[in-house]
Amino acid sequence: MAQLSDDCFAFGGPLLTVEQAQALILERVAPLAGAEGVPLREALGRVLAAPLVAQTPLPPFFNSAVDGYAFRHADLAPEGETRLMLAGRIAAGHAGTAIAPGTAARIFTGAPMPPGADTVMMQEDARLDGETLLLPPGLKRGANARPAGEDVAAGSLALPEGRRLRAPELGLAAALGFAQLSVRPMLRVGVFSTGDELASPGAPLGPAQTFDSNRFTLMAILARLPVQVTDLGILPDDAAETSRALHGASATQDLLVTSGGVSTGEEDHVRAAIEGAGRLVFWRLAVKPGRPAAMGVVNGVPMVGLPGNPVAAVVTFLHLVRPLALRLAGAAPEALLRVPAVSGFAYRKKQGRREYVRVTLREEETGLVAEKFPREGAGLLTSLTQSDGFAELPESITELAPGAPIRILPFAAIF
Repeated sequence: MAQLSDDCFAFGGPLLTVEQAQALILERVAPLAGAEGVPLREALGRVLAAPLVAQTPLPPFFNSAVDGYAFRHADLAPEGETRLMLAGRIAAGHAGTAIAPGTAARIFTGAPMPPGADTVMMQEDARLDGETLLLPPGLKRGANARPAGEDVAAGSLALPEGRRLRAPELGLAAALGFAQLSVRPMLRVGVFSTGDELASPGAPLGPAQTFDSNRFTLMAILARLPVQVTDLGILPDDAAETSRALHGASATQDLLVTSGGVSTGEEDHVRAAIEGAGRLVFWRLAVKPGRPAAMGVVNGVPMVGLPGNPVAAVVTFLHLVRPLALRLAGAAPEALLRVPAVSGFAYRKKQGRREYVRVTLREEETGLVAEKFPREGAGLLTSLTQSDGFAELPESITELAPGAPIRILPFAAIF
């Protein structure tokens, strides 16, 4: 379990930029200790706890990259066709015998090159005349052949510590013969929503209530990270009960995430609720939507309080919870994917604040064009289901003109 000092996130300056917040996380938060060995089939999504060093080369032997004919490049005439006697056939999974000068062997993709051969002619580029092979000129030495270790040399680093294991990483580990991998322990993340105005889907809805959506949105985004998520329900607008719930959750979780209750209203109890169990230092981010975000420690366990508005909760999650969860899980930092586009709209904003504008994308011959979603409210869930991403407008600009270059955080890479 993470054990942080109460003031590890203390920051006495003005509003934090996204980069300052994330630098503070990297500087003051250490990954969870420990490692465990898991079978390759169970390692998907886990974080590699130690460097993966190749014990054998990949490919393990000199082999053909195509179906064709293997021969000595020195036998190839510089001009005109070369005639070689066909002597031998080598299928994948079977070793071939050495070829003599002036001869060639029929070979198939993945089959080991016969001793003496160094080049392969693709079968569609060669002609057969009985047992004689006719080869055109111009092929380079080593063409269509893969030397041993071409992909990964024996003894070299195949995957670094901290790499999240996706399908390609598992395929590489399998190709190198690893049946088990050493991975970091799963990070346990507990998620609360807050507020008397919320009811869980499926529960009776009071006359002044709405169904909670944030918990389910946040848990779904967390499911894409190397974490084990626990649904901790809804905290009431009661300081003492909220404090008890957070105190209890800190005993079983490595990271706590709440949404709502972190502003300065009379019914925003999250800050007061944990004063006796740790320290909450408000991290008002210089972003819109999402400025009222908080971060702190409860009994040594890090906690992030996100805004209650759904869009603001997502924006601040991406910049606080995501890097913090990756850090605690021992994963290497992963920048959010940003793709270039051209603005199809005009927009004005305050200087010194980063803004995230929901946009739809259309593809033109010159690239992507982003059009602003027609409504701006941070509580509009449909603005996330009916748009394609966030246009990220940096702190330095105050006015955006149509045709200006912008960067997009595509929802496909977030959700």
